Amino acid sequence: MFWYKISFVQTQYRITGSTASGIAASVEDGVRDGGLAPGAALPTVRGLADELGVAANTVAAAYRALRQRGVIETDGRRGTRIRPRPPAQPRTAVALPVPAGARDLADGGPAAELLPALGPYLRKIDPPRSGYGFGGPHPPLIELGRERLAADGVPTGALTVTGGALDGIERCLLAHVSPGDRVAVEDPGWANLLDLVAALGLDPVGVGVDDDGPLPADLRRALRHGARATVVTSRAHNPTGAAVSAERAAALRDVLADYPDTLVIEDDHAAELAGVGLHTLAGVTAYWAVVRSVSKPYGPDLRLALLAGDETTVSRIGGRQRLGTGWVSHVLQRLVVALWEAPAVGEVVAAAAARYEALRGGLLRALADRGVPAHGRTGLNVWIPVADETTAVTALRDAGWVVAPGSRYRLQSEPAVRITVSTLRPEEIDRLADAVATAARPGGNTGHAV
Repeated sequence: MFWYKISFVQTQYRITGSTASGIAASVEDGVRDGGLAPGAALPTVRGLADELGVAANTVAAAYRALRQRGVIETDGRRGTRIRPRPPAQPRTAVALPVPAGARDLADGGPAAELLPALGPYLRKIDPPRSGYGFGGPHPPLIELGRERLAADGVPTGALTVTGGALDGIERCLLAHVSPGDRVAVEDPGWANLLDLVAALGLDPVGVGVDDDGPLPADLRRALRHGARATVVTSRAHNPTGAAVSAERAAALRDVLADYPDTLVIEDDHAAELAGVGLHTLAGVTAYWAVVRSVSKPYGPDLRLALLAGDETTVSRIGGRQRLGTGWVSHVLQRLVVALWEAPAVGEVVAAAAARYEALRGGLLRALADRGVPAHGRTGLNVWIPVADETTAVTALRDAGWVVAPGSRYRLQSEPAVRITVSTLRPEEIDRLADAVATAARPGGNTGHAV
């Protein structure tokens, strides 16, 4: 399910409370009840203080606590708003509406029909009966994972398994940083990561991205200003499709060498679907991790990622796992082994990668023919700069195309929209490019819906 910031009519939800904790709790109640929807504007500090009859400092403290928990954000002239995906689950979740007859190109995930069928391999595995003393990484999975990562130049001295890419990233961050610490993140970058950083109470520092990955000068600036960790998408960057080139990796390694205590997390979420080689940053600093998920190539319901890292980081993650979830299900681990070992599955994944590359390349060429700059070197998405996100998203929706506004992925970078190509059909590309060319212009209007 995909969530993102759109324009909401301000509800009449009444915030209450006489203390900072009470006011913060009231806002969270509003999020859970749906009275304060994602994107809803909150009163100014002074305005709410006057309404509640409390000191402005009390409201400021409540807002500060809500920001630290990732519930709200301050968005310049737009004021304070509920985050697009606050860590307070609404009692009734509402998905992004897709009008009748419209095509949903905002999902961000792989096409279901291009994923390998799991049934035959589920029937092949026969996990032994086990108790609570049986857990940890499955040795055959670690062995195969070590071979795959080593082939891409990743050091494999210490490996473990986590419940997906974001779980691995979160565990790495919790092993090294504390609330209030600065973390360098790509801007634009993965929306889920930005939400996670906010929910952990960390201070994100944006690092610009081009087609070859994070900009070295921006990373140096972030580290010079105190960032203790950085998260880099190795390839198939969401949302721009960037992939770290060999030259960019060398430049980033030069920067990181001057900050040897930095935690470097590489997110290799697309793995086999990326279509380009991996140029890792692993080992240039004392603390590092490479997180490789299986969700994009093999299925989003496979909540599993392989994590390679330095001994300290992997040891801390393993120790914390034992105090919580314990281990990633051995049913899942054995299933991934079966998938990795099956040549037919490898062929399905390769065919999916080729399909996504053809769709992405076809859309980029069609947009270029219409004079529309766009990015999408690898992965499932195309990133298109626009003059105004709301206008572009609305115009495309009215023309029958639901796309994602860039606000979900941006800190300070320029407005854009993201189009997921995984379910796009080749015969739709020209019609979509025509609609985008109109919507991307200032005041664009694509006319009637299809």
